[in-house]
Amino acid sequence: MQAIIRRQLELAGLPSASGIEVLGPRAYIVGDDSPFLYCLDLQNLAITDRITLFDTTEFGTGRIPKLLKPDLECLTVLTTPTGETGLLLCGSGATAAREVGYWVTFAANSRVAAVRPLALGGLYAALRTALPPGVVLNLEAAAASATELLLFQRTVGTGSGNLVYRLPLPATWDFLLGQTTQVPAFRSQLYQLPTIDGRPAGFSGATMFEEQLFITASVEDTADAVADGAVLGSFVGVLSAEPPLQSVVLTRLELPDGQPYRGKVESIAVYRRLAPARWEMILVTDDDAGGSTALVVELSA
Repeated sequence: MQAIIRRQLELAGLPSASGIEVLGPRAYIVGDDSPFLYCLDLQNLAITDRITLFDTTEFGTGRIPKLLKPDLECLTVLTTPTGETGLLLCGSGATAAREVGYWVTFAANSRVAAVRPLALGGLYAALRTALPPGVVLNLEAAAASATELLLFQRTVGTGSGNLVYRLPLPATWDFLLGQTTQVPAFRSQLYQLPTIDGRPAGFSGATMFEEQLFITASVEDTADAVADGAVLGSFVGVLSAEPPLQSVVLTRLELPDGQPYRGKVESIAVYRRLAPARWEMILVTDDDAGGSTALVVELSA
C-alpha cells in the first residue's frame, strides 16, 4: 500500500481543521476551536459558505481558547434509522467542555435545514468504562455504516488505548435524541498501531466509502490528551469493518518525491475510486497554531 500527496492547499480562514466529510457536491470541514462548519466546493476546495453550530463570544481572535473549546474532532455522514441523512459532529470528551455534539441536516437545495445540539455526557461516561486504567477519553474520529456508529479513541504517549467503539446505530440514536434513557450496549476493540521514532501512532480520522473503512493515524511526541506535542508524521490505511475488527493495514503518508510527510493529518474523506484498488481522497491537517491545509492524496493497495 502507498499513499502519495498529489496536491496541498492552504485553507485560509479555516482554523485548526479536525474533520472532513463529503456529502453530495460539497466537502464539509470542522475546526476543533471554531464555532462553524465550513462548506467547500469539491472541485477547487474553496470555502463557499459556513454554518454556525453555536454562538460564542470567545472567537474574537479567530480561535476559541483551548480550555473552552468544544474540540469537535469527530465528523461523519450518517443516515438515521428513519432515513434522514446528515452530518454528526462530536466533541472529543477529553474535558467537560468537550462532551457536546451537533446533528446537521440539509434541505433539497443543499442549504442547511437545522442544527441540533446533542448532550454527550451520558454516552461518554459509559465509553470511559472500557478504557485502560489512567487513560483519558479522547475521541478523534467517527464513521457510520447502515447499522453501526464507530467512534475512535486516540491515546497519546503509550502503545495501548487506541480503541474502536462499535455502537448499534438505532439504540444509540434514540439515546442521543433523548428518546430513551437506556445507554446503548457497545463493544470495543484495542489496536496496536505503528510507531515513528519509537512513538506510537494514534487514530486521527475515519470514513466509510463503498462499505470500506478508511482511517488515518498520526504521531505526536506527547503523553497529554489536551496538550500538543511535536508532530512526527501520519499514516493512511484501511480497517476491516467486520467483526472482530482485527485487520488494519497502514502506510506512511509520502510527499511526491517519496519523502515521508511530517505533518499531522486530522481527518479523511474519500472523493472517488480511480481503479479497483486505487482511490483519490482528501485529508485535512492542523499545525496546532491555527493553520489548516487540505491534502489531495492517491492511495493504492
